[in-house]
Amino acid sequence: MNCKEFEKKIPDFVNQTMDFPALKEFSRHMEHCENCKEELVIQFLVTEGIQRLEEGDAFDLQKELEERLEAAKHRIKLHSGVMRVGIVLEIMVALALLGIVIWLVL
Repeated sequence: MNCKEFEKKIPDFVNQTMDFPALKEFSRHMEHCENCKEELVIQFLVTEGIQRLEEGDAFDLQKELEERLEAAKHRIKLHSGVMRVGIVLEIMVALALLGIVIWLVL
């Protein structure tokens, strides 16, 4: 993901509508690009700040952004773990089927 693609994805991150593959790329890019991380912070603070002011709610946007970033990391870690388990299960099923085929042939 390049910086232009990252910037286009910021609204999806702010609105929490980003799918897993995009979230993973987004997070990976942000870890290595300080300019994009700064742009995310600015857009988040402006977008959420305006909404909260209109609603009249009290808020700590910096803390909320940090919580969303941590939640995104957790979601990526969880999803990656589930994917690994799925791959292991697929391999086990394939080996079991191969064993059955060999057993039937012999």
